[in-house]
Amino acid sequence: MRLRVRILTLIALLTVLGTAAAVADAKRPSRAKLRAIAAQHCAGADLRPTATNLKRIRDAVLCLHNKVRAQNGLAPLRENRRLRRAARAHSYDMAAAGYFEHTAPGGTTMVDRILRTDYVSKSRGWMLGENLAWGTGSRGTPRGAMKAWMHSPGHRANILKPGFRELGVGVVARVPVGGAAGATYTVDFGVRR
Repeated sequence: MRLRVRILTLIALLTVLGTAAAVADAKRPSRAKLRAIAAQHCAGADLRPTATNLKRIRDAVLCLHNKVRAQNGLAPLRENRRLRRAARAHSYDMAAAGYFEHTAPGGTTMVDRILRTDYVSKSRGWMLGENLAWGTGSRGTPRGAMKAWMHSPGHRANILKPGFRELGVGVVARVPVGGAAGATYTVDFGVRR
């Protein structure tokens, strides 16, 4: 079986009137806490997504992100339901409509999707990022997607951006092209000032 994975990354640094977002670093966790996170086993990391295990898949993606961040001395990310809603809708839309881009064919951008969830507003400072992936076989698992992201400078930068505090994971057990069994992932990162 031939395995394929495609990945895209996007980061938006936006605030009111286009000024730079000043994001203060949160209190850094203790070394002991970071070691404990880095050593944890991420259950479900090697599962292939199906319609019945998507919560386990999302939990594994969050765990893998926090494991990598801890290994690099960074605070863990918290799951945010609004970011998850934006990410999930985008993964479903890409798989259903057969495209793989940060911007939908109708012109809706990552920022548009996240603004609609009320995670951020145009009147406050914020920083957002997005990683996309799709894959089949082992590359469609959370570990497969994470490995691909970590081998891509832009994706790695989003994962290891110290300023991000939250993320939402959207996954669908379909790929956007070819009809093969696999998964499409959207991970939306954010921080609000």
